[in-house]
Amino acid sequence: MADGVKRPPKKVMQPLVIPRSAAEEQRLKLERLMRNPDKQVPISEKPKDWAPRPPPEFVRDVMGSSAGAGSGEFHVYRHLRRREYMREEFMEKQAVQQHLEDEFQKKLDNNRRVAEEKTEKRRKKRQKLKEKKLLAKKAKKELTKTAGGSDENSSSEEEVNSPEEKVDDSEEPSFVMGGQ
Repeated sequence: MADGVKRPPKKVMQPLVIPRSAAEEQRLKLERLMRNPDKQVPISEKPKDWAPRPPPEFVRDVMGSSAGAGSGEFHVYRHLRRREYMREEFMEKQAVQQHLEDEFQKKLDNNRRVAEEKTEKRRKKRQKLKEKKLLAKKAKKELTKTAGGSDENSSSEEEVNSPEEKVDDSEEPSFVMGGQ
């Protein structure tokens, strides 16, 4: 450094490593990427679909069917014919793709409609069940209200009507014990 200029350090040469498998190749690529983590990694985007050039509005050199056409004209004709076939094939593929897309959208709409119908049916069923439970709750509340006011009377009536219910029946033989 006799001239006083500070030079960047020379890059250290990496040894040449030949990957023996796909995993090793991927490992080497990752190591190379991780040497400089700040560097942007290029991620290629989806390539655009190929589209043919539109046919020209005005064709200047129209080939006639007259005799005497030169041998060089055949190559021009062949190129034009090939380009036109490619354009027609492209349009057919687009039509098929559009048809498939339309069918897919119809199927999606149909599935969505069927799902909505099922959901609506279940929603109505839940609503009916909810209303039924609410009515049952109200009826029970009414029953307890009416029974609560005359609870003393009803309990005494039950004791008078069925005194044998209150008797302990644990000593009675059951069908399991084989009572006689």
